[in-house]
Amino acid sequence: MKVIIFYAKYGGGHLSAARSIENCIKTNYNGIEVELIDFMEYVNKEFNKITTKAYAEMAKKVPKAYGSIYWKSEKGPLAHISTTSNKLLSIRLHKLLQDKAPDLIICTHPFASQMCGYLTKHHKLNTQIATILTDFASHDQWLVYNEYINKLFVANQEMKETLISKGIPSNKVFVTGIPISDRFLINYDKSSIFLDFNLSPNKKTVLFFGGGEFGLGKSYTLKVFETFVKNSADLQIIAISGKNQKLKEAFENIVIKYNKEANVHIFEYTNMVPELMSISNLVVTKPGGLTTSESLASGLPIVVINPIPGQEEENATYLVKHNAAIWLKKDDDIEQIVTNLLTDSQKLDEMSKNAKSISKPNATDDICKILLPNTKKDIS
Repeated sequence: MKVIIFYAKYGGGHLSAARSIENCIKTNYNGIEVELIDFMEYVNKEFNKITTKAYAEMAKKVPKAYGSIYWKSEKGPLAHISTTSNKLLSIRLHKLLQDKAPDLIICTHPFASQMCGYLTKHHKLNTQIATILTDFASHDQWLVYNEYINKLFVANQEMKETLISKGIPSNKVFVTGIPISDRFLINYDKSSIFLDFNLSPNKKTVLFFGGGEFGLGKSYTLKVFETFVKNSADLQIIAISGKNQKLKEAFENIVIKYNKEANVHIFEYTNMVPELMSISNLVVTKPGGLTTSESLASGLPIVVINPIPGQEEENATYLVKHNAAIWLKKDDDIEQIVTNLLTDSQKLDEMSKNAKSISKPNATDDICKILLPNTKKDIS
């Protein structure tokens, strides 16, 4: 059996979800050849280069404009332009699929789903297609040609109900959650992690994500970071600046300003996020679909900052609705909110329980079981 997983590099979430599914199949299933493909890079390298850069620049520099495009692309002229361009690009994808002849296609990006649906509609593709929605609310771009998609995997029951209300049969929609790495399921030896990172097991630990590649809302991020640093007498903060040297330097300057070098640990990059989440009591982050899913799986209360208008604001709304997060907004009294939260252990415990209650840590395995029945390795 041959499986192709299509992703695109518009943000890291689509690729992370694809990699988690790929790893699950390779590790747990017999007789399956699986291949990960950046479908946008394949169909048109130049177009992919322009659009991925445009996405990153808009999200970083003019997020309101990005949000406007996001909402307008559900219906009307923008939606038509998007769908039409995907029809044209699907011609190249057809050649790839003819050559590869997969038995199953898994899409973690809406445009891949559209192209495969379009090819199926026009009798140029005859294979099983599954689409994994990678946020906590649906957007209509995911649903174009949905009648030609065999299975849709969503993050929560509310999304399923939305899809059913739009005419999608209930038996095609599966509430599994968003696929994450199986490393978030490990029961880690926390004492050794505290030791490895020179951290105290007797202090609350805050994991602070600075915004990564986008560096979105840098001035507000620094304002929030400074508030946590000022109030870190009984805290330890792990700050991840991502590929953003200026942000890292700004973090360091704030730490020096308040003489909190002993309380704050700053990293440009770490591949130990699952381990760090396992010892943390709170996470401060943009609410991307994957980071949110990882935080929920780790039972972490979330402080949301700088959501990209559109999908991330919808993710934030979902988290706040279920009392798993606090959303810090520009006009909020950050000092008051942060101080109250850090001193209210009961509130943090409640948010942690709520995070666990809406988490779906086994999403990756559940999706693979549904798509690949009777092919799992016998490990008895």
